Amino acid sequence: MNQENLVSLPVLCHHYKMEMSFFNDLNDYGLIEIYALEETYYVHKERIVDIEKIIRLHQELNLNLEGIDTVFNLLRRIENLTSEINSLKNRLHRFEGDQ
Repeated sequence: MNQENLVSLPVLCHHYKMEMSFFNDLNDYGLIEIYALEETYYVHKERIVDIEKIIRLHQELNLNLEGIDTVFNLLRRIENLTSEINSLKNRLHRFEGDQ
């Protein structure tokens, strides 16, 4: 894994004012993936947006890990259904255009 695509957990802890244990719990619960390189722990840059959402859900709505996991699963379902609807609309437009 290329280290320039990673953000260290100590930096995230400082920036978001969160304890390292919070990120470890997220990793244990499967909500994020932590990578260990040279005795430092990292997360992939692409997951920062999800981490920010998780922190907001935890702090602003006081959700526990189970609640956060449920919300993320529902959001993924919504994204999948939206994508499917758009695909079906495109197919319908092509079909209607053939007539």
